[in-house]
Amino acid sequence: MPGEFQGKVVIVTGGSRGIGRQIAADFAREGAQTVIVSSSEGNLAAAAKVVAAAGGPAPLAIAVDLRKLEGCQEVHKRVQEKFKRCDNLVNCAGATKAGNFVELPDEAWMDGYALKFFGCVRMCRLFWPMLKEAQGHVVNIIGGAARTPGADFTIGGSVNAAMGNFSKSLSQLGKKDGVNVNAIHPGVTDTERLGELLDMRSRASGKSIDQLRAEATAKDGIRRIGTPEDVAALTLFLCSEKARHIQGTAIAVDGGATVGYY
Repeated sequence: MPGEFQGKVVIVTGGSRGIGRQIAADFAREGAQTVIVSSSEGNLAAAAKVVAAAGGPAPLAIAVDLRKLEGCQEVHKRVQEKFKRCDNLVNCAGATKAGNFVELPDEAWMDGYALKFFGCVRMCRLFWPMLKEAQGHVVNIIGGAARTPGADFTIGGSVNAAMGNFSKSLSQLGKKDGVNVNAIHPGVTDTERLGELLDMRSRASGKSIDQLRAEATAKDGIRRIGTPEDVAALTLFLCSEKARHIQGTAIAVDGGATVGYY
């Protein structure tokens, strides 16, 4: 059934798995033309089937390395050639490494910033003229470690904090140009990425993966681990006209795990 996003072009980086794939599928269900971006052709092919099955036009899948400027430029070129517009940009790509701080090499830090932070910055810069013309939306999917860092997630916490600051800064330009810029901080969410992080933390701490999963809910007193659907629902709302007066805000989707008031 066509929905609010009928005829809109929505780009989702990191759209081949987990939260990004669910966001793309939900946009497609509402009639959007989705563009899913990832470095893995295999994951993209599988995700394209999921997104297409949700309804709406078949997604455009683009396999590039968003850690490099050339990869971001290729996405812009393909979207410009095929659609000549971008209404919503969702930056969800990122896979920072966890582990003992003294054992994390420079390469891990550079890789974490290259994909999640600089990939987001470059995509926003490249697509800003289209977003301005469409009076569109940017939603950056960041993470709770931006506010509550941990010793075993020093890369992710610092990258997330930088991305949060960038999002707030960009929203100031958004006020002038008519582009809404907001951020979402997912908490522990049941995705393939969670499995990878738990494996890293298990090796760093010596605890079992089952023990870490149990601790993820017990330590914060939350009822369950989050789902990609939880984050996708808020993403679609923030890209809707109902949310037009929400600008420069970061919202946690974590079941109450973040104890600070902001």
